[in-house]
Amino acid sequence: MRVNRRVKICFLIFVPLTALCICAGRFLGQGEVDSTMFRTAPVKKGDLLSTISASGVLEPEEVVDVGAQVAGRIVAFGKDSSGRTIDYGSAVGEGTVLARIDDALYAADVATAKAQLDSSRTGVLRAEADLRQLQARLYQAERDWNRAKALGPSRALSYADYDAARSAYEIAKANVDVGITAIAQARDAVAQAEASLRKAGQNLDYCTIRSPVDGVIVDRRVNIGQTVVASLNAPSLFLIAKDLRRLQVWVSVNEADIGQIRPGQQVVFTVDAFPGEAFQGEVGKIRLNAVVTQNVVTYTVEVMTDNADARLLPYMTANARFTVHQRNGVLLVPNAALRWFPKPGQIAPDHRKHPASPSAGQGGLTGIPSDGDSRKGPVRGVIWGLDGNRVKPFPVVIGPTDGSMTEIQSGEIREGMLLVVGEQPRKASGHQATSSPFTPQFSTKGGGGH
Repeated sequence: MRVNRRVKICFLIFVPLTALCICAGRFLGQGEVDSTMFRTAPVKKGDLLSTISASGVLEPEEVVDVGAQVAGRIVAFGKDSSGRTIDYGSAVGEGTVLARIDDALYAADVATAKAQLDSSRTGVLRAEADLRQLQARLYQAERDWNRAKALGPSRALSYADYDAARSAYEIAKANVDVGITAIAQARDAVAQAEASLRKAGQNLDYCTIRSPVDGVIVDRRVNIGQTVVASLNAPSLFLIAKDLRRLQVWVSVNEADIGQIRPGQQVVFTVDAFPGEAFQGEVGKIRLNAVVTQNVVTYTVEVMTDNADARLLPYMTANARFTVHQRNGVLLVPNAALRWFPKPGQIAPDHRKHPASPSAGQGGLTGIPSDGDSRKGPVRGVIWGLDGNRVKPFPVVIGPTDGSMTEIQSGEIREGMLLVVGEQPRKASGHQATSSPFTPQFSTKGGGGH
């Protein structure tokens, strides 16, 4: 009797526990799939354009900064090729007078230098005349000395007269050498005066500011009556662009993208002045002097563009896109498909030992490379397709991306195939999937409200 009672008690305990374990196993094995729905997107075939975006400024291809080499007051501006006063946008030729500086002081310096030169030349003439006198005295002293040597010290010529003749001769000869030196000094003074005159004349010529090249006045930085002071640095008066038919876009490219920029690369840019219109350009060179702003390193890339119609103006802001990769007719998947990774219970049982599954201990095959990833060897990843109410992996080779779509290569993927890009909670029948017991329930029966 007691044995039967114990059997009944064990049976009553064991059966509910067994049912509870079965329900728990079903909940753990299938709850994740039953409670979620997969969001999918189809594989598409199309064209992909991978670009790098950056901003820059339009600059003239070659700019000449015209300054003043002398100090003074601006008294007048010159005339451009059409006869109008030099101003912003004036077309000028090489040698065109741009401005004039008050030259009163410099003209006086020229006059002083000329007078000094005339005086120095007169000094040469005087030195040459003195030399001729000295040479005549040397001739006389030499004849006296020759007669003294012929007589010698005797009753006819005393020792004193003999010595005097000899001394006179030596002094006359030395004086001639002095006269020759004086002429050389006078000629040096002439050369110095000529140099001073050239300097004064050049400073006078600097009072007339001329254009060194053919071009267009981009900036005029002085007004009539303004005094310019030329000291260590020449003051800037005019900025001349040699040829506005050729412009450059100076684009600031982040250091993370600079490795994908190369000379000759195609560039498309837009400007706010012409919305909806794209202009073509080509990378000229990459400047090596990086700019660091708040720990952000950027490099300046020069983009060459044709401006034959003169529509683009200097210093416009340009939004540039560098073409890194262009693919036509390739398989494309959303980037979300490469980022999504399933939970262990969501993978079909036959594929749970795949290298990409968590149970295999090797996650992380998924990933999207940056635009134009240049690492050696293919970049491999995995995407997930539907297998009933679960998913299965498809290994792929990842190509370039445009930021939203990525090129893939795989023998198992076909156009139109649905790939998992995410998941969302599954709604229960007749009720919302997420409900709170504290939410008040309102009856739908009865008539209208009050």
